[in-house]
Amino acid sequence: MNKTEQFQVSVAAGKRLIAKAVINMEQIKIASQEHTVVIISGSTNGYVAEELLKKIQQKDDFSKESFLRGVNVIHGAKIPKGKWSNTDVVIEKGIWVKGKTIFDVAADLGKNDIILKGANAVQPDRKLAGIQIANPKLGTSGPILEAVLGRRVQLILPVGLEKRVFGNIVEMAELINDSSTSGTRLLPITGTIITELEAINILSGAHAELIAAGGIFGAEGSCRFAVSGTDKQLTKMADIMHVVQKEPFF
Repeated sequence: MNKTEQFQVSVAAGKRLIAKAVINMEQIKIASQEHTVVIISGSTNGYVAEELLKKIQQKDDFSKESFLRGVNVIHGAKIPKGKWSNTDVVIEKGIWVKGKTIFDVAADLGKNDIILKGANAVQPDRKLAGIQIANPKLGTSGPILEAVLGRRVQLILPVGLEKRVFGNIVEMAELINDSSTSGTRLLPITGTIITELEAINILSGAHAELIAAGGIFGAEGSCRFAVSGTDKQLTKMADIMHVVQKEPFF
């Protein structure tokens, strides 16, 4: 008989949870050793890159804190000084090829390869995500679309549920991509979307539902989950949560 337990994770803990799930996906295990995996820079993908590089014992001097391109910050936020890498993590047959970006390798990618790209909006029920576009040439989304749509490269979208939106992302894109609108554009995109919900299932086999969100004193943006499964599954999930819930703020 299944039981249900509740777990709450901060935004940073959610990113770590997603990262641990992604590197345990069978297609990632295979591609990271036999093909090419490209991890596009971004805050959630920084955790993914850290976990995967650790797994293949090549973490070296990688820093998720600088593994960023464009970011959304609140008005008046103090951004830490330091140079952002503006690069990606490219792993070719188990080897981290430092200095390469998606722009360098997109044309050589094929259907056995994988690209991981973060998102700025997600509709888990529709399996749809949205990527903000500020670059008039689409930024990294250009070569990603070329590889994914042109040569059937697999696309995985690790994205936390703090980025969930209501309504239809396609309709939102029609609104803000109109010539009369200012600000960033929005690219609706689909692929293998991994939120905390999918992460919990991948790591434990249990089923999760988002039942509450938010809070104060560090719980801002946090998510509370009802996780249902067998005793074995819930014990495994509790052990994992015990680790990820200690994750410091980004």
